[in-house]
Amino acid sequence: MNISVVVPVYNGSKTLDALVRRVGDVLKMTAESYELILVNDGSPDDSWDVITRLANSHPWVRGINLMRNFGQHNATLCGIRSARFELTVTLDDDLQNPPEELPLLLAKLDEGYDVVYGVSHKRQRDWWRSAFSAVVKYAISIAMGLPKIRDISAYKVFRSHLCRAFETSNSPDVLVDVLLTWGTNRFAAVEVEEAPRADGESNYNFWKLIRVSLLVLTSYTTLPLRVASLMGFAFTLLGMIGLMYVLYVYFALGSIPGFSFLAAAIIIFSGTQMFALGIIGEYLARVFERTGGRPSYVVAKTTDKMMEGETAIRSSVS
Repeated sequence: MNISVVVPVYNGSKTLDALVRRVGDVLKMTAESYELILVNDGSPDDSWDVITRLANSHPWVRGINLMRNFGQHNATLCGIRSARFELTVTLDDDLQNPPEELPLLLAKLDEGYDVVYGVSHKRQRDWWRSAFSAVVKYAISIAMGLPKIRDISAYKVFRSHLCRAFETSNSPDVLVDVLLTWGTNRFAAVEVEEAPRADGESNYNFWKLIRVSLLVLTSYTTLPLRVASLMGFAFTLLGMIGLMYVLYVYFALGSIPGFSFLAAAIIIFSGTQMFALGIIGEYLARVFERTGGRPSYVVAKTTDKMMEGETAIRSSVS
């Protein structure tokens, strides 16, 4: 078994040493050949210096430095495309995803699945973060076309040949989980332990979670447009019913309902129109971004001599 581990890094200088040590201990026991790809996503701290040091002292560690911050999924995609082996593992750099749980994911993958997530159901979060996390995961499951898949996380293992399905994708808006559905629909999940965050706090605030939700729903599915169309049709019917009511009152009572009825009708229909226009605007923004030629990521430098033909380290599996 040969494994590539991809870790997007952002302000992770304080956790990388422990991460490399723990990942190495696990890979020595589970893989014949292995590598760890650390992708620095424009970190303002000294993460790249730490990655360079680790790559120089560990032959199986590879470092990629992006020109600026492109986002977690963009950095992950960069690492995935650089992976050399038949299985790819992704996890975060904050040590919340225990590398020691990897054998559980690999065992589930051997049951015939192509993608296996490691998820925890014991997370302690603020109520608003939990609510938005559930919304984002539901949006992703809709975009994936797999509404029953709700157990989605950054900690996952998948078969690297799935990358062929999205090798030509060059959108600035990247969602790795949806890209994987372009190559398979065999997904599964296993429950794993989750450790407290080793350093710092989550980079996903309230507004970023909203942005992610909009990105998911307007980049990989046309469902919002269909919802807007159905709402428009429903309110058209409501308007026709209202018109018939007004005509009935006029001919039956000789008067037309007053300003309050008219104002309520205007507010309802105006709000619906603005909602539909907002959705259309989001799709136009995605078209603008994708036709503007902005890439998913740009690599500034690497510590990676393996791209020039160096082989990865091999270990003896006990």
